[in-house]
Amino acid sequence: MRKRIRMIAAAMAAIFCLQTIVFADSGGDSNIDNGGGDLGEGSSANFWRPTDDGVRVTVVDSETGAVKSTSVDYSNANVGDIAFHFGKKCKAEYVGGASLSATTAQYVYKTPSQSLPTIISDGEYLFPDIDEIRSYFTDEQVVREISNHVGIAYNKLIGGDYKLMLEPIMYITYNGIRTAMTATEAALYNIQTNGDLRSKFAPLSHKNLPLAMFLEKDDLGYRTWTGSRTSLVADSDIINYLGIGIVSFKEKEELEVESSDYEYRVDADVYTSITVSGSEHTPDNPVTVRFYIKNKCYTVGNVVFPEDSSQLVWVKWHTPTTKQTVRIHVVVEGEANASMTEITANIVDLDENPPPDPTADDRNDSFHSVSAPSKAQRTSAAWSVWKARWIPNWVWVPDWQWISDWEWIDDGDGGYWEDYGYWYDYGEWEDHGEWEFYSNFYSVSMSASMSIKSDDKNPTATGKTMKSGYGINETVTSSVYGNGEHTALQNAVAYFPEFYYKTYWRLLEQTSSNVLEFKKNKYSTYNNRVHFSPVWFPDGNYKVYTWAIDCWTPAGMLSANLTDSVTIKDNLFSDWHVAPTY
Repeated sequence: MRKRIRMIAAAMAAIFCLQTIVFADSGGDSNIDNGGGDLGEGSSANFWRPTDDGVRVTVVDSETGAVKSTSVDYSNANVGDIAFHFGKKCKAEYVGGASLSATTAQYVYKTPSQSLPTIISDGEYLFPDIDEIRSYFTDEQVVREISNHVGIAYNKLIGGDYKLMLEPIMYITYNGIRTAMTATEAALYNIQTNGDLRSKFAPLSHKNLPLAMFLEKDDLGYRTWTGSRTSLVADSDIINYLGIGIVSFKEKEELEVESSDYEYRVDADVYTSITVSGSEHTPDNPVTVRFYIKNKCYTVGNVVFPEDSSQLVWVKWHTPTTKQTVRIHVVVEGEANASMTEITANIVDLDENPPPDPTADDRNDSFHSVSAPSKAQRTSAAWSVWKARWIPNWVWVPDWQWISDWEWIDDGDGGYWEDYGYWYDYGEWEDHGEWEFYSNFYSVSMSASMSIKSDDKNPTATGKTMKSGYGINETVTSSVYGNGEHTALQNAVAYFPEFYYKTYWRLLEQTSSNVLEFKKNKYSTYNNRVHFSPVWFPDGNYKVYTWAIDCWTPAGMLSANLTDSVTIKDNLFSDWHVAPTY
């Protein structure tokens, strides 16, 4: 009696430990309910040991219910001694017309790394917790293990195309032979044996086993069970309604990609960016983005972001030296999903409209001054990048197993077997942590200024005052700062009042890391970096407008509107002196 008391106490402790397990949700939706009741007494040739249970898992099509994988049997118990079973057919196959076929081949099963919760009640000590069962079969780690065993990638398995069909299994000694069968197989076999199975195992085979799982709502052509949850059930009811649970996953969600076309200058460092959004992606299932540019592939991997958020993804590259249109193909891939987009990059050459050679007899009697323009300006950019870090949560996962110690008790009336065994916890610590997302924030700012002055070859200029017809020099100085990726300010375009700030312009070039100046003028006698003011330009303010561009960041281009001026007073003809020669 003392040993029996210990067994009961240990069993209750085991149940308590199982009920306190906490699982992380994989996003699955369980359609499982259960029932059961007391079991009767067995015999030496026909008996069932509590915890000798398991679950058959089969992947089926989420719309048609067609079988899409080999079934896998899971059990915490050591059932390698099973000598009689019916192979690996699932309920969908039997309902579809497959016949019951017994075999004595080796029984193959898996011991899950995360122990199964109690599946079949013994009516005395073990009472399955339906919430625990639901949580178990929607736990990410469990579903990942199932995906490995059935040979379907995890993200594909949970992508919406598949569901899991669950069937409880009992492991019994039947007529002295160790036997395995699901509820459906038990019902079919009972029909074959003209009720012999039910006569020996009715409370198990026709109550606690089939009522271990049934549907809460209709799914895949199977109806929910509305009958008794504590009474014996008929073979037909088991085949049609009972011994089945279904786990559904969210519908497949495509990765969404936002992109826009670009205009770049020739021979420049640039960034091309897209925005990716969709369901949650962690380092366990990151997104990879490939940019195909001019026969070269740029790959950005390990892209992560939480649910209902997005991620900026970019690549830096150098534009061609000639104007053209570049088609950028972008492929965004998750573990199961993929999206594609195309970006048009228009590569332009701004060095094609320099002013013509000015001459001494140029005239423009209709000239009138206009205001300097103001093009698009953006002097700062900010963006963020999602990162993920693992937050561990170590949990003791119990694995209580009954260690049997059977003894034959001769009571003078035929005798009986008595199990003086005990419960032992083979559990271990497992990390049930989760990924935590956080953002790194980046910003880049640009400041720029311009200065024009009379060319050094101008003999009569004084400070910012000069005569028309002479040349000017321009310098643009920039400063780019911040904690994000960026290029230098690479181009600046100068527009002049004599052309009403259009028609002709000069492209400045970098002469140092942060300085741009006019390109050398082919009409200059000294090959100077100079622009010649027209000799006819009236006295007054000569204002040059410059658009500073091509400071690129992942979040776009920075630019600035710049102006500076000199004062025109008189013209170069007043510097000429005509005298006779002797």
